[in-house]
Amino acid sequence: MLGDSKGFSGFSVENVDDVKDFYGSTLGLRVEVDPDMGMLFLHLAGGTDVLVYPKEGHRPATFTVLNFPVDDLDATVDALAARGVTFDRYEGFDQDEKGIARDNGGGPDIAWFKDPAGNILSVYQEREG
Repeated sequence: MLGDSKGFSGFSVENVDDVKDFYGSTLGLRVEVDPDMGMLFLHLAGGTDVLVYPKEGHRPATFTVLNFPVDDLDATVDALAARGVTFDRYEGFDQDEKGIARDNGGGPDIAWFKDPAGNILSVYQEREG
């Protein structure tokens, strides 16, 4: 029924203006503001869009809302850290000095961080072999 529909995901923030520069400048995504609706569109590689919408009383999700696969996790973490991104640590994960959780029971190597609205994002690299 919806197999041919170009679906998209979305999540809330308190104020779109508070996150626009983070997504555009810090993360380097192509962003578009809809001035009539006060929403932000994140244009991701491969033609995927994500809607970021304002919500009064926004509460950040307690789970990862957006994941970015990368070819070189260490280089990406270093570059984001140089732009002021702080990586989060979670109980139950053995994370190195950069905040990267490696060899997670066969899962990808991953590092989590938050946007200015407190939403959890990640960068990850699939393990070879």
